[in-house]
Amino acid sequence: MTDAQTLAYVQASATALRLKLDAAQAQRVAVHMQRTAAMAQMLDDLHLPPELEKAQLYVPAPHQPLTTST
Repeated sequence: MTDAQTLAYVQASATALRLKLDAAQAQRVAVHMQRTAAMAQMLDDLHLPPELEKAQLYVPAPHQPLTTST
C-alpha cells in the first residue's frame, strides 16, 4: 500500500470504529502501520526449510465430565 492508501485506511477504520483521531494522530498510526508491514514483509520473504518451521498444533485435552458425589 502507498502512504496515501495507508492513511485512507487508518481514517476509514477510525471512522468505522468511532475513534476520534485528528490528522496528526492518523498520520502517526499510518506511519506505524507502514513500518509494521515492512517488518512483516521481511519475515514473509525469509524462506526456511520445513524442518525449521516447527508448527505448534493445538490439541485439546479429552473432555471428562465432572462427577458429583451424593
